[in-house]
Amino acid sequence: MHYYSVIVPVYNRPDEVKELLDSLVQQTYKNFEVILVEDGSTKTCKSVADSFSDTLRVRYYFKENSGQGFSRNFGFDKAAGDYLIVFDSDCIVPPHYFDAVNRFLEKQPADAFGGPDKAHASFSSLQKAISYSMTSVLTTGGIRGNKKHVGTFHPRSFNMGISRKVYDTTGGYKITRMGEDIEFSIRILQSGFKTSLIPEAYVYHKRRTSLSQFYKQLHFFGRARVNVNRFWPGEMKLIHLLPLFFVLIIYGWFSTLFYSHSLFKLGAFVLMFYYLAIFLHSVVENKSLRVGGLSIVTSFIQLYAYGMGIVAEVIRPRGNQFFAQK
Repeated sequence: MHYYSVIVPVYNRPDEVKELLDSLVQQTYKNFEVILVEDGSTKTCKSVADSFSDTLRVRYYFKENSGQGFSRNFGFDKAAGDYLIVFDSDCIVPPHYFDAVNRFLEKQPADAFGGPDKAHASFSSLQKAISYSMTSVLTTGGIRGNKKHVGTFHPRSFNMGISRKVYDTTGGYKITRMGEDIEFSIRILQSGFKTSLIPEAYVYHKRRTSLSQFYKQLHFFGRARVNVNRFWPGEMKLIHLLPLFFVLIIYGWFSTLFYSHSLFKLGAFVLMFYYLAIFLHSVVENKSLRVGGLSIVTSFIQLYAYGMGIVAEVIRPRGNQFFAQK
């Protein structure tokens, strides 16, 4: 029976922390502790943490702001578990999560692992559409924790576990934000460790609650991918460039208005076919016409914002501020 340490970096999100801790109370497997690392917040979650002292093994720490990567390292240093699991504060963990992880590791010991993210039934239609856009094979190619993901599995920090040996060997996160989880996953694999996807170990990830916030987040993700490529040249794969190609196609399509209406109509037909496929797929998956309609909007934003983030970071690099070593 393994002992797990859950590390959660927090910045001004006490309400999210309460939802996360509520879900951890419901776990059927109880052999774990929770370490909350308050990253210089002005709106702290200490009172929330204290309110769970009778129902969870929870420890609360406050530190100066250093970003989520180094805050996770801070939690790793305080942890007592055999495995160290990182969640984002905006996650809700289903009751079977630790049972699923423990059963998997008993049969197939892993150095690092992770699981998918899904939309909870209580999420708003917009949150469900955003979740669809971030996980669908039609928008991301299935690279974000999908059981049919493309290539080697790279755990992401919203739902990621590592053995203590991995932390001792790698030293944890070397950059604190802007692709820190991608860089860490690459370094884990480069160090000779094996990663495993545990499909049953999913979490409900609330993500952003408005389209403008979602755009900013995806724009940042596009910049982050360029930043990671500075550390590991060649890690910008073709699939990561698809949003950039999407941006070029969109602008190329608009330009046909000036010289070829037939090409413009052909491009419009292709785009309509693509977004019809997204609509129908989302409707079937979410059992909601409204979510299907919103998925058209969120999927466009997902691709366009990520692609424009790549453009912005290549043209005007701003990632050097995130290169600090621990």
